[in-house]
Amino acid sequence: MTPRVVLAPDSFKSTITAAKAAEAMAEGFRHVRPDIETELLPQADGGEGTLDTVLAARPDASVQTTTVTLPNGPRKARWLTLNDGTAVVELAECCGLPLVGTADPAGADSAPLGTVLRAALHAGARRIVVGLGGSASTDGGSGCLRELGLRTTDRHGRDVPPGATGLTTVTGTDATNLLPPPPDGVLLLCDVDAPLFGPRGAAAVFAPQKGADPALIEVLDNALRRWADVIGGSPDAPGAGAAGGLGYGLSSYWGATMTSGARYLSDLSRLPARIRGAALVVTGEGRHDEQSYQGKITGHVIELAERHSVPAAVIAGTVATDRPGVTMLSLTDLAGSEHEAMQHPEPHLRHAAERLAARLTA
Repeated sequence: MTPRVVLAPDSFKSTITAAKAAEAMAEGFRHVRPDIETELLPQADGGEGTLDTVLAARPDASVQTTTVTLPNGPRKARWLTLNDGTAVVELAECCGLPLVGTADPAGADSAPLGTVLRAALHAGARRIVVGLGGSASTDGGSGCLRELGLRTTDRHGRDVPPGATGLTTVTGTDATNLLPPPPDGVLLLCDVDAPLFGPRGAAAVFAPQKGADPALIEVLDNALRRWADVIGGSPDAPGAGAAGGLGYGLSSYWGATMTSGARYLSDLSRLPARIRGAALVVTGEGRHDEQSYQGKITGHVIELAERHSVPAAVIAGTVATDRPGVTMLSLTDLAGSEHEAMQHPEPHLRHAAERLAARLTA
């Protein structure tokens, strides 16, 4: 029987897409072991690459575009429509961290996502699926909701500024003009199970990646606490802290439900069924650390492999944690530096795959 290797990487943030990473891995396996069947199933967990994963899995998906306003000017953001009336929206396409940057973590705003959600509603979407990973903002979803018609005010009745800056002064909201959610609801694909605030919350865990220093992190956390005091809801729900609190904002005002993006998208691409009987499963991402096992796709792929007693390997830009029985390869180590690994990921992905192929028994 021909050995079969399943290649199911995530994107390597701002470096290489999941699809291109999978192809580079496949080239490495074919070079050393041309007898091996490589099955390419690029993955996502609700963050960068969500739309591409859906496009690969759903032949009925059609690409739409909507112009959003970012700090550096307008941009056309992609989203998808499916034949059953579902719209699929990816936050990373609208206002992700690589698009917005880290220059103003307190003022970063989720309004562009609201712009795309409004377009999906106007296009007649009956259901909306939103991938929430990779945000630049920590605004509790207030900017997104503002674009959908919610008014947020301070104690003088004035509109508050965008971003978490506004949440530091918010005292009230007016939902009179808030657009209703689509009739069949909203599903949020989360890559984390964090609550809104506190030591495991949106600010404490994720704001450092968005440019916040320790003093600002405390400000952001207090702003999210204030937001929760104003609008109620369930700030402790798993996933409430996803995307800087967007999970909380959209569940509070739109009744959105949250689910694991990794599980939803891997099921959509039939990954669990394809892992069964494979000789090896290879996944990958930019940085593999403890967070990889808290809702990220790499951790989910490894758990699927373990469930089916299939060997697993991780190829990552950097590897900061181990897992018994799982082979870990660092592109930084193979390339000699993080800069080289990020600038030229494909040859090093091929090299890593060649090493894995050489270890497979004939």
